[in-house]
Amino acid sequence: MPINLVDPAGLAKVDLYRQMSVATGSKLVFIAGQVAWDADGVIVGEGDLVTQVEQCYLNVAAALAEAGASFDQVAKLTVYLVDWAPEKMPLFVEGAARAAAKLGATPAPPLTGIGVAALAAPGLLVEVEATAVID
Repeated sequence: MPINLVDPAGLAKVDLYRQMSVATGSKLVFIAGQVAWDADGVIVGEGDLVTQVEQCYLNVAAALAEAGASFDQVAKLTVYLVDWAPEKMPLFVEGAARAAAKLGATPAPPLTGIGVAALAAPGLLVEVEATAVID
């Protein structure tokens, strides 16, 4: 396995992700930020953060599959959230959990969440980009 997810001693443990990944593979996959669009470019879950998070993760999974990879090989996620506030965290977690249930996996690579004013199109609430390492 090219990715080893670790919670280093001395750092807080977070249920949603691991604090570090150690990559040993040689092929890098960079996935552009995925938003809650279906294959036709229509927003899935307009106004619904849970559904949009789920769709973003499913879109990342589709891109990973095209590269012959899965969430097990993701070294880092960056998540951009419109008008972020800490009380929205349970909604984000629920969306990620719904995607994990559909994927049969628990995506838990290191994750950075960044609050933003807006994304590329009105109605989009979240964007998820990924970097994966595969052999």
